[in-house]
Amino acid sequence: MSDGRERAHIEIGDCVKVVLKQDQRSNKLTEGVVSKFLTKSAFHPHGIKVMLEDGQVGRVKEVVS
Repeated sequence: MSDGRERAHIEIGDCVKVVLKQDQRSNKLTEGVVSKFLTKSAFHPHGIKVMLEDGQVGRVKEVVS
C-alpha cells in the first residue's frame, strides 16, 4: 500500500481510498476504483484528486491495490 500523493503510484482501475470534499473535516475514507485523474501535477501534498467509477471525486489517501 502506498499513499496517494504521487501520481506515479496510482493507475486507472486501481482500488483506492479517497477523502471526499464533504468528508475532509472528519477524514472519512471512501473506497472506490479510479476512472480518471483530475490533478495534472505529478505530486500533490494533500493527495492526487481523482474521479471514481461511480462519479465521486476525492483526494487519494492510500492505494489498496
